[in-house]
Amino acid sequence: MPRTCISLISRAKWPDIVGKGNESLGYPVAAMPDGISAVEVQDGILWIRLPLPYALNHVNIYAFRETDGWTIVDTGVNTALTQNLWTDLMAGPLEGMPVWRVILTHHHPDHVGLAGWFKSVHGAEVWAPRTVWLLARMLTLDVQDRPSPEALEFYRAAGVNKQAYDKLAKARPFNFADCVHPIPTGFKRIVDGSAIEIGGRIWDVRFGHGHAPAHATFWCRDVPLIIGGDQFLADITPNIGVYNTEPEAIPLTEFLVSCERFCEFAEADQLVLPGHKIPYNGLPVRLGQLIENHETALERLLEELREPRTTVQCFEAIFGHPIKERDFGFALAEAVAHLNHLWFHAKANRYCRADGAWLWSRRDDRDSMGAVYPSVRCPGASRTMQT
Repeated sequence: MPRTCISLISRAKWPDIVGKGNESLGYPVAAMPDGISAVEVQDGILWIRLPLPYALNHVNIYAFRETDGWTIVDTGVNTALTQNLWTDLMAGPLEGMPVWRVILTHHHPDHVGLAGWFKSVHGAEVWAPRTVWLLARMLTLDVQDRPSPEALEFYRAAGVNKQAYDKLAKARPFNFADCVHPIPTGFKRIVDGSAIEIGGRIWDVRFGHGHAPAHATFWCRDVPLIIGGDQFLADITPNIGVYNTEPEAIPLTEFLVSCERFCEFAEADQLVLPGHKIPYNGLPVRLGQLIENHETALERLLEELREPRTTVQCFEAIFGHPIKERDFGFALAEAVAHLNHLWFHAKANRYCRADGAWLWSRRDDRDSMGAVYPSVRCPGASRTMQT
């Protein structure tokens, strides 16, 4: 039986908290942590679940027992609540032993938020892929009170209507520094294709892309076990988004290529420790589902593009339902990712309206050259929003 610490959530209540789950996968862990509890999923490996102030209301952290303390993978966001929970966790389930190393899977705030706190307050080392450290540090230092010119151009190019555009233009944007402790000026680098020791076991490092650049995953050589971060989630699909910092990025292409590459290493009995939701078995099936999910969305999008559409007009075709205002940012980023994928593979065209919005349409010539990336700037993109 997995060892448990303090209070746990009854497995019978899981559907109310994490959804029905994916019935084609296995969920072998018999209990779930809650707040300052932890569940031992394998010998010396604790699963911790910390709250998030978002619609996705939690993040998974994994603590690995070392001879002289603990290694943790990811941290949660930088809030007073999360810091207090970590103080209780270190005194309780971590048995008063120090966290001497923090490993970061990717640069998103819910995963790196307290890396600097562990370094400055507890003296922990920070280990991460170089790209992860650079992005986290750069974005934390980049604080803005109003949307940048690039952000406003991104909204215009997406065809955001004037009312929504004016609201976005006046609002303070999200800043990493809102929920990320200052990132340390130094770190230890994790390299793709290398091996690393965590918790007395040897793990092969394999990077994925799409959800985040250089997302580190760790594959145990000793037992069928994977630290998957957000690359391998069980019953939700990782957000694949394009943002104003690189508006012609192709993360969906990168994500699909990564999924296909990981199929070579995936086995049905591997226990996947994901960044959200529940640890599970059945990674080969899950990788196929992730690929199929996006391919199906792309097929719906191509049908929608039989008539010219702006990005925001494609939301319902991609997601299959209307988008709520609170989800607009994620929906916009993911919609651009899908459209850029079609454009990159010469399955869609785009041209610019007078107001700076791209109009997308299906490309009829399906036998044309693939992977063509036209270098085109929308001539109306720098114009002010028209009434």
